[in-house]
Amino acid sequence: MVNVNAPFGLRAVGELGSNIQNGGTTEYNILPGLATQIYKGDLVQILAANGTIQQSAAGNADCLGVFNGCLYDDPTTQKPTWSNYYAGSITPANSEDVQAFVYDNPFQIYRCASDAQVASTVAGAHEVIFETFGFNTTAGSTATGKSSATLDIGSTHATNDSWKLLGLAEDPENEDLTAAYCSVNVIQNLNEIIDST
Repeated sequence: MVNVNAPFGLRAVGELGSNIQNGGTTEYNILPGLATQIYKGDLVQILAANGTIQQSAAGNADCLGVFNGCLYDDPTTQKPTWSNYYAGSITPANSEDVQAFVYDNPFQIYRCASDAQVASTVAGAHEVIFETFGFNTTAGSTATGKSSATLDIGSTHATNDSWKLLGLAEDPENEDLTAAYCSVNVIQNLNEIIDST
């Protein structure tokens, strides 16, 4: 069966240990005028130089979390404006920062699409559950604001990547592990955030 998914970035769907998923985000800032776009479902990282966030580079191990949208005072109308993606090159009225909202709970579970088949057989796919992977970071859609990031199946490694594959998501139209764009559940590699030295 062919999966019908199109890439959609990361979507918060639950919390490790079956805890209540409250959808909570933390507020961070985007540097005024940052040229790079950030889409809903994109991985983001903190910039050490100024403490603001930007889209994470592909394979970046320093991921803070997943972008959920932003709020800023529109430079033209000077009215508060919410957007589920950051369009790039926005300098809010009065040169304020853009407020970004990020899922940064290290126990958050996300659903995403794989960029390729997880394995050529279902048994082979089960063998890589709990291994870690990187993400392909690509552009998103300015019409929907959604990211088109996908789990990079080619980057599998037992310990060196940022996202642990938990298994198949409950998504009947996209559950073929032997085809691209399979829906899977992932969690951030916990050693990256809460057990790093």
